[in-house]
Amino acid sequence: MKKFKACFLFIIYLCALFKITIFRANFTLSKIFQAGEYNFTLFADYAKIWDLGALKFIYLFFGNIIWFVPFGLFARYFFPNFSMRKILIFGLLLSLIIEISQFVFKSGIFELDDLILNVFGVFLGVKFGEILKFRQI
Repeated sequence: MKKFKACFLFIIYLCALFKITIFRANFTLSKIFQAGEYNFTLFADYAKIWDLGALKFIYLFFGNIIWFVPFGLFARYFFPNFSMRKILIFGLLLSLIIEISQFVFKSGIFELDDLILNVFGVFLGVKFGEILKFRQI
């Protein structure tokens, strides 16, 4: 029963993650495959974002980390024998799917720094899971 509840929470988490990252208010299928935006310069836009206000900076910078902490927690819970490396690769793949989707649907900007921050969030989640001593049920 605990495993079922954890699966249910994981599905809710993924739905919320996709809602805030891909299926935003500006999401529409009419934009599919139009030229999306991308940024391959690491952390360059954060200086500009800081000028827009500290709250926006905090939301974007730390949000990219915090929204992926649950993925690391769930991964450690469901797959306690997976290495940190393997879980980080899965986190990177999830983040890459989101970034590519943002580019394809023009619902966000494909940014390399988001990938780095997201994977760091997965790392923190795995570490928290190890502290909590999650065990597979």
